[in-house]
Amino acid sequence: MLLPTTLSLTAAAAVINFWLAIRCGQVRAKAKISIGTGGNDLLERRMRAQLNFVENTPWVLLLIAGIELAGKGGAWLAPVGAIYMAGRVAHGLGMDGTALEKGRSIGTLTTMLAQLGLAVVAVLVATGRM
Repeated sequence: MLLPTTLSLTAAAAVINFWLAIRCGQVRAKAKISIGTGGNDLLERRMRAQLNFVENTPWVLLLIAGIELAGKGGAWLAPVGAIYMAGRVAHGLGMDGTALEKGRSIGTLTTMLAQLGLAVVAVLVATGRM
């Protein structure tokens, strides 16, 4: 079975992860830091942004895939995933501690709401209530 929502969101996640890695690499190159953070606050923030992304995104993608496989995704599933991905970009930018710092809160909130909401839907699907 083709899972267009899951595949599209997984592709978006791969691009975002690549972007987060590039941002770390830019700081590493400029500060000449090969391993670790070298005490560089910006590098530490950017590394945490990427790690936070890879800690949370698999759960969201698994929930989306399960819901889509069950045929219960409907028209709402892709926008939920898109909002999650946009939140993760906002979080990555917000972690720099600049004028975009509100992005961190937005990203955290969208992550929590997406995970919790998708988990509730998954339980409803699994129990036949949806």
